[in-house]
Amino acid sequence: MFPQVEHELHKRRRGRNLGLLVVLLAFVALVFGLSIVKITNGDQMEGFDHRPRSSMLPKDPNPPARNSGPIAAPGTPGAAALSQPKVEQ
Repeated sequence: MFPQVEHELHKRRRGRNLGLLVVLLAFVALVFGLSIVKITNGDQMEGFDHRPRSSMLPKDPNPPARNSGPIAAPGTPGAAALSQPKVEQ
């Protein structure tokens, strides 16, 4: 019924809220843009997971022959069998 008169305090608060909205939207746009750039250049990224990376190791000048027999990971039963000398009877 009565026209609501907006208090001067509410006008200032609305201005501050709009300023904060602009700053937050700019921050979100910045983070989004950086994410897109990182994703599109993903082939150059490698995560650090506390393991040696084969891309960082130097090239072996004398690589082993391709058909040199079975290869087993260290600590597996197959590696233990390969490291023991074969007994011929």
